Amino acid sequence: MSEKTLQMTLLFDFYGDLLTDKQREYFDLYYNEDYSLSEIAENAGITRQGVHDILLRAENTLTETERRTGLIARFEEIRRKLETASALTGQIAGAETLPQAKALAGELAGILRELKG
Repeated sequence: MSEKTLQMTLLFDFYGDLLTDKQREYFDLYYNEDYSLSEIAENAGITRQGVHDILLRAENTLTETERRTGLIARFEEIRRKLETASALTGQIAGAETLPQAKALAGELAGILRELKG
């Protein structure tokens, strides 16, 4: 799966409800069901260019919404911090000295404060 496809499907997961029914349908067929533009056009009774234009408007809507809201960027940041926090808990459990465990616990507390906002 290409990087663009991964990015578009993530945008669709977050913001797909903002699209029109037709945009949502064509977007799903193209990105999730792997239909070609020609297959979608044939099934819909429109031109390939018409499908392309609808997909382009949908992509622009999704991309612009993320640019304005930043929800996916924040989601990714939280996910990274949770992964780091999880790794730190394992390191704390395996710490060989109390000072080492305390230092790791301090790092974990800092991450949790950042997540709390």
